[in-house]
Amino acid sequence: MTTRRALLGAALAAPALTAPALLPGAARAQGQWPERPVRMVVPYPPAGSTDLLTRLLSERLSQKLGQNFIIENRPGAGGNIGMDAVAKSAPDGYTFGAATIGHFSINQYLYSRMPWDIDRDFTPVSLTWEFPNVVVVSTQHVPARTLQEFIAWVRQRPNGASFGSPGVGTTPHLSGEIFRNRLRLDATHVPFRGAAQTIPAMLAGDVTFAIDNLASYVPVIQEGRMRALAVTGAQRWPSLPEVPTMAEAGVEDFVITSWGAFVAPAGTPRPIIDRMNAALREITADEGLKQRFLQAGGTPLWSTPEDAIARGKAERPMWQAAVQASGARAD
Repeated sequence: MTTRRALLGAALAAPALTAPALLPGAARAQGQWPERPVRMVVPYPPAGSTDLLTRLLSERLSQKLGQNFIIENRPGAGGNIGMDAVAKSAPDGYTFGAATIGHFSINQYLYSRMPWDIDRDFTPVSLTWEFPNVVVVSTQHVPARTLQEFIAWVRQRPNGASFGSPGVGTTPHLSGEIFRNRLRLDATHVPFRGAAQTIPAMLAGDVTFAIDNLASYVPVIQEGRMRALAVTGAQRWPSLPEVPTMAEAGVEDFVITSWGAFVAPAGTPRPIIDRMNAALREITADEGLKQRFLQAGGTPLWSTPEDAIARGKAERPMWQAAVQASGARAD
């Protein structure tokens, strides 16, 4: 089976995604968007979940719409830097951003000042993907084989435990805070720059656990170096059918997923939004793409622009409460 690592290698090998030769000419002949390469801003570093899944979709968009979709990584400040670049771009259909739940529902509660407003400065295109978080531990350093065994093990440790995340205010950080508060565990947050740093720290025994994006951990779980104790989705994950949900593992009302959406600068013409939305609807229904997402730890999504807005607004109260309870600040 193709692994997530192989998918990532293939995606990174072609940052400028080239469409079949006949399609660009056909698009130009019709005089319709896109008539030149399109920039896709990923507000996080290369090799993370958002980067990989954006590359998979951009490859298909390139083939479908007949122009290159060129990935531009603009990380920093919880994605605010990259999103600011999108917000300040010309609304001409040649710049899009790979936004996440953080940009729709969390960052406004973490930062006292934001350089952009998700409702004012962007036009959503569609939801694009979703994946659960997963409770993971190092098989070498943590003896627990179930979530309940792990909880009991942490409670017996003189110094408690530590949990890693890709940064303050991310869903992995806030998931860890909700988990330790709900179960009254002595657990200290250790922020990293991403799973690429968190995983080695856990394997070395420097960090006890993580409740991090499943997409980043599939390889090390399948290799046996990490043990998955539970997933935070409503159902079990297809490629890890033996791993229970949080509810099945004894922790009720703990359904948390990370998700993304493509957005454009506010004022981008609706016909362009609609054409890209229609392309994404076809692409995300493709069984081949669904399998590639599954191997990468995600599920492709499609929605109307209005549904993307509604989901972001609906989840804000939960994340606002989580941020306030954790005391997290990112200024």
